[in-house]
Amino acid sequence: MNTIPLIFNERQINRTVMGGSERPAVQKLDAALVLLNSNCSQFRLPLLENIAKCGFKEIVSIESNPDSYNLVEYSRRFPFIKFIVPHEKASTGELINIGMSEVSSDFVLVIRDTLRTGIEFITPGIVERVKQQNLFCLTPRLKAGEMPSVPIVFSPAVENSVFTIRASSVLTDGSPTLYPFDFIGFYNRKKFIQLGGFDYTITSEHWQNVDLGFRSWLWGEKINLSTVYSFDYVNSFPCEDLTYDLSYSRFYLKNLLPRFDEDHGVIPKSSFLVYLIRSGCGFIESLNQFSDARLWVQKNRFRFKIDAKYLVENWGKI
Repeated sequence: MNTIPLIFNERQINRTVMGGSERPAVQKLDAALVLLNSNCSQFRLPLLENIAKCGFKEIVSIESNPDSYNLVEYSRRFPFIKFIVPHEKASTGELINIGMSEVSSDFVLVIRDTLRTGIEFITPGIVERVKQQNLFCLTPRLKAGEMPSVPIVFSPAVENSVFTIRASSVLTDGSPTLYPFDFIGFYNRKKFIQLGGFDYTITSEHWQNVDLGFRSWLWGEKINLSTVYSFDYVNSFPCEDLTYDLSYSRFYLKNLLPRFDEDHGVIPKSSFLVYLIRSGCGFIESLNQFSDARLWVQKNRFRFKIDAKYLVENWGKI
């Protein structure tokens, strides 16, 4: 497993950039948009048209399929949209890292082409609210067809001495959530970069998402849910892969194992035995992973404001 990245967007991905040579003629929103595209979407053209009508300052469309034959046509039709085609396999978190590096706006909305959008689905009033709250991330209400409510509010918990994430479908404006479901939300770009962005060494997209969300809380930032803006999935509601694998081990090392000591975070050497028992790896591999995590925490020790124990015990009060 690669060493934990110490800086934002540490892994550079080979990519082709098309379009983006012009600024949008209408700029009503003081924010940028990053669109994550699936392999194919029959709604691509109307989606791009709706995005164009919103008036974002910058628009980046990131493709998951490098063989999309419509890109040249789209780049000509929408010269103010920057289309990015990665030439390497990349996780959702890595694609968002790319998007954040390609824009300069202070606030960035990340959405997917699997969401239904109407004309001017984001208004200046919504952006103004995002700016006033100045959170790391403000997540939207998400719906799926006829489903009256879906679990998109997450909280950390401990059950039988084991860390777990509780999901709730009770939506209240301003409710804290551990991470943004499906990576969707308005991000504060400066905070995103300061937090290091998504960790490319965590290959599970679920734990990659949880890792950045959890880290933001440990480092003094917040993620809240907003009912002011919402999206509806075109098809079924996506399911998360919650498998406890090596990705969870890295999340555990970076977020659950560190302790807050007076004014900094630290992983005591004495914690190695605890990790060795939980890791499921051999002694040498476990030691290498543990040592890498201790170094990462030591480098970022003064970024920690609380630890996982405090976060769980005081959830909803921070």
